[in-house]
Amino acid sequence: MDIDLVYLWVDGSDPEWQARRSAFTGKGLDNTEANCKGRYSDNGELRYNLRAVEKYAPWIRRIFIVTDDQTPDWLDTSNPRVVMVRQRDILPEISQPCFNSSLIEHFLYRIPGLSEHFLYANDDTFINKHVTPEMFFAPDGLPIVRLIRTRLRDWYLAFRKNVLGVPYKYYIRTLRNSAELVEKKYGVYYSGKPHHNIDAYLKSSCRHTGEVFGQEISEVLTNHIRKDNDIQRVIYSYTPLAEKRGHLEYVTQRTSFRFLIYKRSHYSKLRRFSPTFFCMNDSEYATDSDRQRVTEFLAERFPQKSQFEK
Repeated sequence: MDIDLVYLWVDGSDPEWQARRSAFTGKGLDNTEANCKGRYSDNGELRYNLRAVEKYAPWIRRIFIVTDDQTPDWLDTSNPRVVMVRQRDILPEISQPCFNSSLIEHFLYRIPGLSEHFLYANDDTFINKHVTPEMFFAPDGLPIVRLIRTRLRDWYLAFRKNVLGVPYKYYIRTLRNSAELVEKKYGVYYSGKPHHNIDAYLKSSCRHTGEVFGQEISEVLTNHIRKDNDIQRVIYSYTPLAEKRGHLEYVTQRTSFRFLIYKRSHYSKLRRFSPTFFCMNDSEYATDSDRQRVTEFLAERFPQKSQFEK
């Protein structure tokens, strides 16, 4: 089967992009989870991501990069396997301009020419070993959905919220929004959370899910920046599972490791676990020194220039 790979990419240091964002929102970045520098920083991850793809997943057909009219200066856009996509070409007019990746992800299936079977990745999620198409799609053609077991963590977060008065953070709120919508529709609640790495989808299934929850999605179309009522893209995994059109696989840190870049100890954990996938997760807790360390690490981990670079 043909399998394409989709990325979202933004360079938050671009003065023109900053001006567009400030002019629309009327405010700059802050140190909150949903609006911190780490949400938009470019630490060179995409360059090294493509090096990893070329090395470990050469069977990928085409790579689509969705941006807000930005292009990495190192990228060879003449390469026929690379397709730049303007986010305004797939988003509804009411959603533009958009500085909210949670909203953009609802419309990836609209990318012209995208294959029925496709993978989606943030630029900070990396393949760390050789992978095959069968690791993402089962023999019946349906996607393999990778989740992390979180039942105990759910109880802990509920205790903090209901007893200690500590509210859910943005990410947890959006996950719960998706899980509760699926539970209401199908009568099953998925407590497993995304594994923070490359996920597999069917384009037709994404379109179908968007139709099933069309009313609910319509209510967040004007979330030009992140808001607590955002619907996390895990809904495009939970729905196929509920409809028996996906295969659930729970992962551990030895399969998919979420690397928090502000924790230096995670560098040694990454070496120890040697996972198939890892994520270099930026956040409101990270500093510019942490981000510089990420770039240096990736340059050492993936030193060989790819065909996608000038």
